[in-house]
Amino acid sequence: MKNFLTWLPRILALLFAVELAVLALDAFEGTISFWQKLLGFLIHLIPAFSVTAFLLIAWKYRLVGGVLFLVLGMIFTIYFNSYKTAFGFIMISTPLFASGLLFMMSQWWAVGKN
Repeated sequence: MKNFLTWLPRILALLFAVELAVLALDAFEGTISFWQKLLGFLIHLIPAFSVTAFLLIAWKYRLVGGVLFLVLGMIFTIYFNSYKTAFGFIMISTPLFASGLLFMMSQWWAVGKN
């Protein structure tokens, strides 16, 4: 159980960051110049970078990372209006809330076993 709770939130957060990075590829559509597309792509990658940064924090400090992921889930829910549709909430907010709760459970499980 310890390995499961240790790796599941990490894998989930990593997959979510990859999903956000893939969604950022839509910045390369359109007729604007390559450099404007590249700038748009980098701007679209900011959410993926924030998830990755929080994952690096959570990797070492699971409880702090869990709280950060819950806060990031609330921010994403409000900023991306994912609360308006069930599909949007499942795709954008749920992975963050699940990762946060799983990181916190992983910390509590580790403390309870010691």
